Amino acid sequence: MLGIIPGMAGACSTCGCSLNSDWASQGYATTSGLHLSLRQDYFNQSQLRNGTDSVSPGSFSYPTDKEVQRETINRNTLLGADYNFSRYWGLSLQLPYMDRYHQTIAEGDTAISTSDTRSIGDLRVVARYQGLSPDAGFGLQFGIKLPTGSFGQSFVAGPQAGELLDRGLQLGTGTTDALLGVYKFGNLGESLSYFAQAMAQVALDARDRFRPGNSVNVNLGLRYMGMARVTPQLQLNLHSERRESGALADRENSGATLGYLSPGVSVKLTRRLDAFAFVQFPVWERVNGLQLEPRRLWSLGVQYRL
Repeated sequence: MLGIIPGMAGACSTCGCSLNSDWASQGYATTSGLHLSLRQDYFNQSQLRNGTDSVSPGSFSYPTDKEVQRETINRNTLLGADYNFSRYWGLSLQLPYMDRYHQTIAEGDTAISTSDTRSIGDLRVVARYQGLSPDAGFGLQFGIKLPTGSFGQSFVAGPQAGELLDRGLQLGTGTTDALLGVYKFGNLGESLSYFAQAMAQVALDARDRFRPGNSVNVNLGLRYMGMARVTPQLQLNLHSERRESGALADRENSGATLGYLSPGVSVKLTRRLDAFAFVQFPVWERVNGLQLEPRRLWSLGVQYRL
């Protein structure tokens, strides 16, 4: 997710998490109607990594011929609307609002440059068909990611002040991406249920000499249904992203394969209102080049069924 040209400092890593909080695809909503959701993610990308190893920023002598990222703090809000037209067909919209603070020491610099960006990201529109089995437990997802997020933010302080941020740190990719997924959910007994989901994202075009890497998310989950209001859950989230391409892409420092173990809980607050909380722990990280990754990822949210 890096894009560096002469005079432009860039820094990034594989941003975000693959946590599945889409309850419709986990069997919570197979009846018609509208579901609204609000989700808040927080993760501090403070661990510099190379391959499968961590790297200390203090091990570099500045100035250096490499960019050395220091920290990226993400506070992302995800607004969602999901409408089931019938037991088998549904449509979901997801619009992120992103708040990202970043510190880096650019190639050739000795001081830290910072950015602080806030705005909407890229809108995702995904249709769902779950009529492949009589119990509606097996389905397909297909949709599109639209380039609604900006990619013109700049550094605000430090030697790089006024220079454009790397394309991987912008709030939008600028590209239209195809989304294609498959999922399955069911019961393993009276109180235990499961779900599995895989979703691919493929950029359909390039924008201003940049094309993001194609990616695949795989989510596996179990939940215990033996309590009236509280539902413990455990997920395994896998994310693989290829290198980005184009004149503004840094192929050397983009792309990764990541795995997270994510315990969480959902709580029924009222007949129509549910809440959930998850924490993600990295269990496998392999990045290309130098990239920042978080030590923990936190997610809180609510869903309201009209």
